[in-house]
Amino acid sequence: MSVQSALAALPDQTLGPLFCIFSRVKMSQGGPLSWLLCGCTAAVWTREKNGNSWKGRLWHGSGLDLSFTMEYPCGLLTRSKQPVPLKSISVAVSIREFVADVSATLDYKNEEADPVEAFFVFPMDEDSAVYSFQALVDGKNIVAEIQEKQQAQENYENAISQGQQAFLLEQDSSSGDIFSCSVGNLPPGQKASVTLSYVQELSLEADGAVRFVLPAILNPRYLLQESAEANNITSQIPRVPGKELPYTFSVSANVCSSNGIEKVESNCALSPLQYLEDDKTVAQVALAEGHQFDRDVEILVYYREVNTPSVSVEMAQADAKPGSLMGDPAVMVSFYPSIPETQGDSTSEFIFIMDCSGSMSSPMNSREDAQLRIDSAKDTLVLLLKSLPLGCFFNIYGFGSSFESFFPDSVEYTQQSMEKAVRRVQALQANLGGTEILEPLKNIYSKSCRPGYPRQLFLFTDGEVCDTWKVIAEVQRHSQNHRCFSFGIGEGASTSLIKGVARAGGGTAEFITGMDRMQPKALRSLKRALQPVVQDVSLTWTLPPGTNCALLSAAPTVIFRGQKLIIYAQLKGENSSKQAAGEVCLCYTLQGEGFRNTVPFSLDAKADDKLTIHRLAAKSLIQTLEGNLQDAAEVKKRVVDVSLQSGVVSSHTAYIAINKELNQPIQGPLTWRDIPLAGPYHRAFRSVGILKTSRKRSSRFGPGAEHSPASATWCPGQRLRGGGTSEQALGMGSPAATWVPPCTDKSPPDSPLLQLISLQKADGSWELDESLASVLGMNVQSALAALPDQSKDVPRWATILAVLWMHSCSCDQKEEWELLERKAVAWIRARSDSSLGECIKAANALLKSSVDPAVFGL
Repeated sequence: MSVQSALAALPDQTLGPLFCIFSRVKMSQGGPLSWLLCGCTAAVWTREKNGNSWKGRLWHGSGLDLSFTMEYPCGLLTRSKQPVPLKSISVAVSIREFVADVSATLDYKNEEADPVEAFFVFPMDEDSAVYSFQALVDGKNIVAEIQEKQQAQENYENAISQGQQAFLLEQDSSSGDIFSCSVGNLPPGQKASVTLSYVQELSLEADGAVRFVLPAILNPRYLLQESAEANNITSQIPRVPGKELPYTFSVSANVCSSNGIEKVESNCALSPLQYLEDDKTVAQVALAEGHQFDRDVEILVYYREVNTPSVSVEMAQADAKPGSLMGDPAVMVSFYPSIPETQGDSTSEFIFIMDCSGSMSSPMNSREDAQLRIDSAKDTLVLLLKSLPLGCFFNIYGFGSSFESFFPDSVEYTQQSMEKAVRRVQALQANLGGTEILEPLKNIYSKSCRPGYPRQLFLFTDGEVCDTWKVIAEVQRHSQNHRCFSFGIGEGASTSLIKGVARAGGGTAEFITGMDRMQPKALRSLKRALQPVVQDVSLTWTLPPGTNCALLSAAPTVIFRGQKLIIYAQLKGENSSKQAAGEVCLCYTLQGEGFRNTVPFSLDAKADDKLTIHRLAAKSLIQTLEGNLQDAAEVKKRVVDVSLQSGVVSSHTAYIAINKELNQPIQGPLTWRDIPLAGPYHRAFRSVGILKTSRKRSSRFGPGAEHSPASATWCPGQRLRGGGTSEQALGMGSPAATWVPPCTDKSPPDSPLLQLISLQKADGSWELDESLASVLGMNVQSALAALPDQSKDVPRWATILAVLWMHSCSCDQKEEWELLERKAVAWIRARSDSSLGECIKAANALLKSSVDPAVFGL
């Protein structure tokens, strides 16, 4: 029979093609026994009676002989069959203007006969400043202490080994957006609650919404050869379908703004919005009951006014030493620079870096008809190519476990080079194995920049990497030679990676999740890249004698039109007068013209028992320090000092709480329990991997401890000690391609707008042919018949029709075609004559539209 018919007969189509990832694979399926031949590789496996696993053996001509067991219930790891001590997660969010204060409470109960140690790994936005951790056991509150990470880990280990109850909260060393919480020695029948609190600066969306995201999805990060086993924290997490998570989840939010609250929206079902004040300055909302913790929770708050610059001064911590970080008032400045809209110089070099790893074959969201990440990225890349200005240079890189550039070096943007690039983009697949961003970046940076053509990088990835710090450091090293704009695709994209490379590269970061469209966000970044470079950026303070401000955040060097700019500073010196005032001025030049944005403010500091501005300032300072590539030892020392002073967790510190008031040590073998997370969307086995045995309990968790075994798992694209990937070792050549079920539907046809865009030429014009006429809803003959007699310029006529169609039939997607229109109108005006007005009038009549001729500058 054919492979397709064999697969079609399987009860579960995600099981049989375990290794069937290339068209040359020959597979036989007979009862419970399956075998496979691929080159000089052979495998045989048997389905267990319980239907939950495969046992098998694999041989290779090189001498490899490997026995394996694989469980397949969902995701990349096994479904937990053991009791889960985590019972509920409740989150309280307080949003005030552009800052969120969040408290998340995790309720545990041990329903087993032996003491347990629960280990919960969860995602957080990398801008989150975690400042508090405490546990509630038997009515007693145990407040955690922040310590240097190694010391905290040792104290935790010692407490557990002595039968004490301990709690540990730490940021993972591999990435700033992964945290773990350990609850050690929870006796049988006992309940415990742990609460962590953090503050976070919120982003401003293009439509004026203030965006808060509570991450829920933590995708496994791709492992490199040199990655230590201890750093493989994300691939050790059990995965279950969202509806089968063994704990409940709830979120409530209070919103406060002196500017008034217009509305609150979310990607999840919400309870009705309740206003607590008549002037609508305070409101509350909550997630509807029954929500599953299977997607990031996104809350969009719309204020009546968002573009008001402001300065807030927060009183120092009462018991802190004057002159220290917490002992002086902290200042938070919000700027909205009034940068005029101008068209920048088109002489730039644009390099697009596209993730083609296997994980890009995942859908964009949980809907059945959701577009695949790779397909959405391809559509976006075509749109970007069509929107580039004449006179620039460009290149495209596709990367996974390996990488390839479309051209040896960047080429001039012409009709020929654009057409060649578009054809290659349309042929891209998510078939390059793992996610290795560092090597293509090094290749790009090894090539000299073209004089007079500033380099602009656009990085598209789902962010599933383990070497986050190395990638950010590489961008930072070359920050003087380019700008980097980054895009996180799909839920679970690493905020540490996406925001980190944009911050290091002087660009902006965008995230495409849920029902978001990638195209408008990508075009927004391209518009920023085309803006004239803002130069001579400086910040000056005018303060009373005896006082001065020291910056805690990085000095601003890049400003984009329509973007919020937040700066933190420490107010030093004595100031006894509550009526004292000052001002701060942001200065810059644009195309030779000087601009000044001045904000006056009162020096009367306001008390805040949570020290919100101080915590945010500390987080900003830690991020700035960690971006310093100089003396690593000195950087670590300063980061630890700032972290211990402020209570904000860093990669070098952790929170620990020990219950020292137990009457007697907890007895009995300690059982390890991993807390599961929701599995990724519909993710089938995407490539062959190397077998990994049950995870060994790290020594830091105490000698002699016991835990339930974890099943072996295959790690896609894992590199071997001798070099090369697991796919190559198995005789399968290049990194594995994504397996796609044989009965999948064809991709939906392009939208009319994408069809129209695909027909535009590099110079901005269109040709009048059957393809264009079809999009316009007519035939070529009727289009030509409506052309005024005075005009014989058919391409100009076609281009006018295309521009008017975009305005009349796709006005809600203007952000996506605005740059295309700019090119088209410039091309039309360069060929304009006295008949242009009549042609526009005739085109409006033909399309039954009423677009203002002012669109064409008339």
